Amino acid sequence: MSATSTTTLSSKGQVVIPEEIRERLGLKPGTQFVVVADRDAVVLKVLNAPKLDDFAELLAHARKSARESGMRRSDVTAAIKKVRRER
Repeated sequence: MSATSTTTLSSKGQVVIPEEIRERLGLKPGTQFVVVADRDAVVLKVLNAPKLDDFAELLAHARKSARESGMRRSDVTAAIKKVRRER
């Protein structure tokens, strides 16, 4: 069941999430959110950092795809140098 409360936007653009909702969702200071605006609605979605194991799996997949496409480490190094020169 979703809780309903009201809150007010401060002059600094800050919004307080009511205590009951913070406790129910386990929100702590420093929690990061994605903020989405759609017409007259603002949605906050908690950002959960990926687990290290998930990142390792993603990295392994990226490396495999790069190998299969014929990409070499020197290609990546050259691309980085090119972008840095163009700045």
